Amino acid sequence: MADHLPPVLLEACVVLGASREKLSEVCQAINNDECPERLLLDPEVLHVLAPPFVSRPLAESEAVRPHGKRRRSFLRRKKEQPPPAAATPIQGSGSEDVSVPKDIDLMALPQLCFPGGLQVTNEQKDEQFHFLVFTDVFGNKTHGVVMQCYRPILEETSALQNGAGSLKLSKLFSAYSFCVISKYPYFTALKDCLSCLLIQLRTCRLSDMEERVKEFATKLSLVPIPPPGQLHLMFTLCPLTIVLPSREDKDHRAIDLDLHLPFLCFKPQQLLQGLSCLLQEQRVVLFSADWARLTLVAESFLLFLQPLSWQQPYVPVLARGMLDFLMAPTAFLMGCHLSHFEEVATETDDLVLINIDNGSVSTSCSETLDLPEIPSAAADCFTQRCQTLQIHFDLYQCHRASCTDISEQRARRRAWQHELNLDIQRITLELIVNIFRDVSSHLNYGHRVFNSEEFLKTREPSEQLFYKQVLETHTFHSFLRDRLNRKMDNFARMEVSTRSEMHRLKAMVEVSRRPTMQVIQARRQSSISGSKMSKRLGMSLPNLGDDQTLSYRRNTMLSRIIMSDPGLKTPPKPARLFKLPEFPASLSFHSVQSYYSELIQLLGKAIFSVQKEDSMLLARFFYLRGFINTLCRRRLDALGDFQNLYKTDTAIFPTQLVTWLVESLHRDERQQADRRPELKRLIFRVKTENEKLSVQPDDHVKRFELPRKHLHREEFVRCVQECGIAKDVATIHRLFDALTDGQPEQVDPELFRVFYTFWKEAEAEAQDFNLPAEVIDHLDNSECVYKLSLCVKTSLGVGKIAMTQKRLILLTVGRQGFLEITKFRDIQEVKVASAPFLLVRIPSLRIKTSGRIEAFEANLKTETELWNLVVKEMWAGRKMADQHKDPQYMTEALTNVLLMDAVMGSLQSQRSIIAASKLAYFDKITHEVPMMVPKTTSETLKHKINPSLDLAEPQTVHVLLYTPGQLTCNDWKSVMNPKLWVALSGGKVVVFDAASWSMLQDCIQVGESQLNCMLGLVQEQVWIGSQDSVIYIIDTHSMSCNKQLTEHRQEVTGLTADPRDQHNSQQTYSCSCDGTILQWDSASLKVKRQLHLSCDRLSSIQIYDGTLWCCCDDCIVELKKSGTPQRRVELPDDLRSLPTSFSSFVVIPERRQLWTGCADSGELCLWHTDDHRRPSKRISLPGSSGVTCMIRVKDQIWVGCRGRSGIGGQCDGQLRGQVLVMDAESHTVAKELQAHSDSIQTLCSAEDRYVLSGSACRDGKIAIWKVE
Repeated sequence: MADHLPPVLLEACVVLGASREKLSEVCQAINNDECPERLLLDPEVLHVLAPPFVSRPLAESEAVRPHGKRRRSFLRRKKEQPPPAAATPIQGSGSEDVSVPKDIDLMALPQLCFPGGLQVTNEQKDEQFHFLVFTDVFGNKTHGVVMQCYRPILEETSALQNGAGSLKLSKLFSAYSFCVISKYPYFTALKDCLSCLLIQLRTCRLSDMEERVKEFATKLSLVPIPPPGQLHLMFTLCPLTIVLPSREDKDHRAIDLDLHLPFLCFKPQQLLQGLSCLLQEQRVVLFSADWARLTLVAESFLLFLQPLSWQQPYVPVLARGMLDFLMAPTAFLMGCHLSHFEEVATETDDLVLINIDNGSVSTSCSETLDLPEIPSAAADCFTQRCQTLQIHFDLYQCHRASCTDISEQRARRRAWQHELNLDIQRITLELIVNIFRDVSSHLNYGHRVFNSEEFLKTREPSEQLFYKQVLETHTFHSFLRDRLNRKMDNFARMEVSTRSEMHRLKAMVEVSRRPTMQVIQARRQSSISGSKMSKRLGMSLPNLGDDQTLSYRRNTMLSRIIMSDPGLKTPPKPARLFKLPEFPASLSFHSVQSYYSELIQLLGKAIFSVQKEDSMLLARFFYLRGFINTLCRRRLDALGDFQNLYKTDTAIFPTQLVTWLVESLHRDERQQADRRPELKRLIFRVKTENEKLSVQPDDHVKRFELPRKHLHREEFVRCVQECGIAKDVATIHRLFDALTDGQPEQVDPELFRVFYTFWKEAEAEAQDFNLPAEVIDHLDNSECVYKLSLCVKTSLGVGKIAMTQKRLILLTVGRQGFLEITKFRDIQEVKVASAPFLLVRIPSLRIKTSGRIEAFEANLKTETELWNLVVKEMWAGRKMADQHKDPQYMTEALTNVLLMDAVMGSLQSQRSIIAASKLAYFDKITHEVPMMVPKTTSETLKHKINPSLDLAEPQTVHVLLYTPGQLTCNDWKSVMNPKLWVALSGGKVVVFDAASWSMLQDCIQVGESQLNCMLGLVQEQVWIGSQDSVIYIIDTHSMSCNKQLTEHRQEVTGLTADPRDQHNSQQTYSCSCDGTILQWDSASLKVKRQLHLSCDRLSSIQIYDGTLWCCCDDCIVELKKSGTPQRRVELPDDLRSLPTSFSSFVVIPERRQLWTGCADSGELCLWHTDDHRRPSKRISLPGSSGVTCMIRVKDQIWVGCRGRSGIGGQCDGQLRGQVLVMDAESHTVAKELQAHSDSIQTLCSAEDRYVLSGSACRDGKIAIWKVE
């Protein structure tokens, strides 16, 4: 239980000071005039207070166990020694055992609470505060706030001294420290709490101190920690009202300190130097004459690095006796008093010394810092942002009326600080994003590989040393692990939102890394820092007739630094303050229980007030009430509250605590839980999830290394994918065949090294192509030069032939210029010829182009055969891309060409051209199996996209959902484009911008099972039904899956909403395969009604004119309002004996027609809804062996089919799936559309202007069809 206790503010309260024996010795020395002027005593732990402070009555045997292990108190240990003449200063519980939290080291605490030593002074000193952070061996942090105050020794020793001695002692004061320890970094709040305690300590006698401190600690132990999100807690500790800010989410810590303090101490340049040192994991020491500044500045620096997390030793306050820690050979971040600066600088080497008080950064070897700096573009952006910060509260406050109430003044200051902290976090996050923006471009997610060498090659020469240092750190390794896990944190969100338009469109195609004309032009104009993200403001669907075959790889220079547009800074929702009840006057068990009961009542009222307004806030109240119920041993009520988090926000679900609650249920409680369906589902789900958790996720990070042994085919595929040369398995297999041409079925590691080197050198050479300005201006911004010939003689003159993804051009010699040879789509013929040269004939390449009478001829000599393969492959890829409206064909052809080039360069043998020809895939299939696209298909097909682009192999497109732009515009300031949601295998959801068909989200993980259905609702939600019986809800703003509906017991197969209901809140239905149908109130996510249909398997539901229709394997059923069947359409008699079932249906109410299709029948049945005994008509579907899906668009029925086995196969792209367009009036096939090489799995309509079809994994693509 100890590890799963509900979190409370107080972990322990420790009182420290000089022991009574030491003070007696001081008294004796003073009386004998032997006392030095400045006394330093050894501090000791005087008292430890840790929860629970209130015990349950003996009659109740179960008590909530303490946080940590049992340990005898310090005071009892002192009593077991021979007692001194004086009594123990703090009495009462000294003979009892106290609970000491296991993470607290009492041995080191006295030094840290008195880092400068415990002084006995001859004058009363002001109270001082400082802050501590303790880190255990697992990296878990505990935080402490220390208040140091002075009390007269007279009060301590007056019972032992005579009158004269008392006069002498009355001038001496001894220091005491009160340390409040918490697992949570509430530095400001705990400082406020100790300030309230100070008021009481000033007026109380020492004999009363223990009781006051215990009462203080008991109250703090009643304060729960606010749940992650926008709910802050507030409580009153006389005379102050104290606020506990919440964490942003479970992965972030609460921020309760002034983040602008470093900006007051340092200039931006010094801040950047400090951050650079931490990123490079240097040995860093902070110095200040004020102990409090050390921790606050250190914590701020670490927060500035987020999401990177410091992985090295961290001791922000070193006591004077701990300076030997600075001799540690490892990297660290530590802090010590400014008085030790010279000593540390002289006696240690290779330390970075940061002086907080004068804002300087130096090393122990020199007064300057000689370390690599943060890249200049990111640093310049950060410096500009710093100038916009308003870091002086007085300037902010000067136009306002003076506050006459301290609570109002503190509230103003708190609000100002909160906004300033948000601004600072945005600025520092932008800095980190700009430093590491391109890391994701060099990750292989499937094999969890980071290609560090290639990443370094893309850095500017002046930046490489910095990145070399950073890439070797543990901090960066942890950051890489999160990136490979596709963690959607603030870094990922900002990186996506600030991408350039070119970078966004990367998802449409994928080609090798080459600079575009836009990049080259930007280099020459030196406009890197001024580049802005282009905005897409159109809400309409794109003009799909345009040529969209572009090169969308990473824009090396433009993407290096993009200053985020202010419009992207969407302010977070304002936080809600929840005030805890007043602390009970008596801290007895029954008073504390009454306090908790009152708190539960207040939370109940809060839940009632927001349940229809804000589900995220509602989740926080459920979360908090669940914790309080747990403290009160109301386990079933606690489980009920946590169950509600599935419907409100699963991101804050406390898995460990719920698991403990389930395991601790008594038999009678388990019986009660079984009678409550929602708790029974929760218990079953917890047990199921715990079984899954026994398998540890793969969390390793691998750096790419060239192979050292022979590679067989499977190992070769992995190695090529890891190094980022290609992802497609079929392409890599062809590359393997090319490299092993005539050799054993394995690739020599030396050959792979040569091939890899040639490939990367070709990439590097492309970066240095010196193109004339005229060429750059003439070519499209997205074009890249991929191949360049030697200087050759051609029919257009002497020059070099350059190949882009669109055309061939001739870069003429002499007067620099260029001539366009041809566009690939205009080529009519390519062949190898021979040209006369003196007395011999040399090989040449001849290209015939439409629109030109004379063919182009180039004397390419030894390069002729390779250029012949290259041009033919690009020509074939262009033809296929145009025919199929699929730009990926061109991309794949381009990859094949580059691989041919690398194979030729690495083999250097007579058979190298034969080996390279094995990669000419598209040229081969266009000759062997001419892929003429039918005219109807070509006219109707507008575009194709590949949702599996970032995956090694195509995935089945299970479900498609189009949501119009208005779906997310209710309270969103910026215009949002329509979206296409794509459900792939394994619970993956990919999201496309339906205005540009660019990928917005490459993977939202929604469970791990197959997804069966999707539904878009106006409350910024997309509902997704899964085979694991859960309905997942995606928030369309955050693009995260944060809600789940778990009421179904079997696979969820259908979702539907009444299209006539604009709010979609009353008529939303879901169904599962066992025949269960649930009606939902989508606003409250509560089940309004449950129906059950007796059938073989319920596969889908739809609403027509307010009536619910159900598709079952053996029948189609129309339900009455009451839920009883009104019509039941059975399978036709001749199909009942076959292993087939209804797969889909469409109802046309105005025609009183029902169209049905079966999974293993190549025909449609047309029924009259008034006569459901037999179909009125049966329509044969040409080339179809079964119907998989149907939708109605205007007055047409679009039918997705599975092709007959004899019609085609997977090989060479022969078509297996087709879309048939039926005329609803004539009942005939109006169009046969063929664009997929596997069966159609899903269809969806985009505003009746386009129909989108998705296919199974052999094809895995989405076709976009025009509706006429």
